[in-house]
Amino acid sequence: MLNTPLEQPEFYQKNRQILMDMLPENSMVIVPSGVEKIRNRDVEFPFRAESDFIYLTGFGEPDSVLVLLKKAKTVASHLFVRAKDPEQETWQGRRLGVEAAPSTLQLDCAHEIDMLDDEILGLLDNMESVYVSFSQSLDFLGTVHQWIYALKEQGRKGIEAPKQVCDLDVHLHEMRVIKSDTEIKRLRKAATISVQGHLAAMKSVQSSVFEFQVQADLEAEFLRLGSPRVAFNSIVASGENACILHYTENRSEIKKGDLVLVDAGAEWQGYAGDITTTFPASGFFSAEQAQLYSLVLAAQQAAIDAIKPKATYDIVHQASIKVLTQGLLDLGLLQGDLNTVLKDEGYKRFFMHGTGHWLGMDVHDVGAYKQNQKWRTFKPGMVVTVEPGLYVSGEHQDVDKKWHNIGIRIEDDILVTSIGHEVLTTGLPRTVKEIETWMRQDKEQVTIEVS
Repeated sequence: MLNTPLEQPEFYQKNRQILMDMLPENSMVIVPSGVEKIRNRDVEFPFRAESDFIYLTGFGEPDSVLVLLKKAKTVASHLFVRAKDPEQETWQGRRLGVEAAPSTLQLDCAHEIDMLDDEILGLLDNMESVYVSFSQSLDFLGTVHQWIYALKEQGRKGIEAPKQVCDLDVHLHEMRVIKSDTEIKRLRKAATISVQGHLAAMKSVQSSVFEFQVQADLEAEFLRLGSPRVAFNSIVASGENACILHYTENRSEIKKGDLVLVDAGAEWQGYAGDITTTFPASGFFSAEQAQLYSLVLAAQQAAIDAIKPKATYDIVHQASIKVLTQGLLDLGLLQGDLNTVLKDEGYKRFFMHGTGHWLGMDVHDVGAYKQNQKWRTFKPGMVVTVEPGLYVSGEHQDVDKKWHNIGIRIEDDILVTSIGHEVLTTGLPRTVKEIETWMRQDKEQVTIEVS
């Protein structure tokens, strides 16, 4: 995350208040931003703060820790940050600093991160419970236990250490599942930028020789439109590579008869877009490619149509696999009757992943999919992806070779509304005819511009 704080500090202040309202008296929340990590030698990986930390601060510097306290029905916010250091800032970039943090981020007070061990002991005194993310802050849990142990050692002085360390995820991650109006606006923007990047990729493939060239044009469009980074590592997979679900090498030559699968999304103000498009490198689908593509698209539409308030989460997957399985039976790639193949999960030979996931600050966003061992129901404000696929590789030796090396996935981002759903990722050609027409028209435009 950029060192510059994100817009609307009141949004993050409200998030903090809502979270603390859910917790009992004498509670403390500790959320670290994370630390920079070395890629090799003295080169760091690009730093992006933990999403929980951004959600509560709008801030993204490394080596920062947010501490929230609830005592006597009052919430106090403390932020530990790196001190201003002209020499370090000359080399590594500007820091917000202790003095500017409270007013900029609408926090009560700030401290130098080097003072964390000393200051935290006083803040922990007489707190009943400490809340830390068990999934995001595992490395930090040991430090928390060391602080509690240090306080217990001072019991004779009348100091009381917290009695329990609790999982913050139960509250904070469930809070993040339902998106506010501010978050929905940011997700819409991330979706809009992501769409434009995918259109750039479809245009790029007509003049590109290698997958990485398509990736370059895709991500350049993200940057051009203001996205500071990709939401996840971009997948540009042609031909047989599209049958590898998380293929990110993006180094192969694109052959004229290949389908190209692009799974990529832009990040905007901390929120992710996530789209998958599949299109022919030549601009035209083969008969087999068109049949499987249309089947996946029909499965996706059936899944999207199922999304509405009070519908259970699993209905999306059930809708997609029913359409896919029937289609595979009709095309002869599977044998048997529909109910038996569904029961035996025979479709998993060609569709081995789920149909979607939560989307938000993380591309695979936080939040439980089941509650009390039952699939949870959709509520307005939830955002989910829908991404059925089919993957017929050369390893399927019992399948006619005409189907080999066809990998297809179609993915869009869906907001649950009060009356149904809204597709956030609109503006892409999706049917076989729409894709072929769009690529033909775009090719003609490119030819005219070049001449």
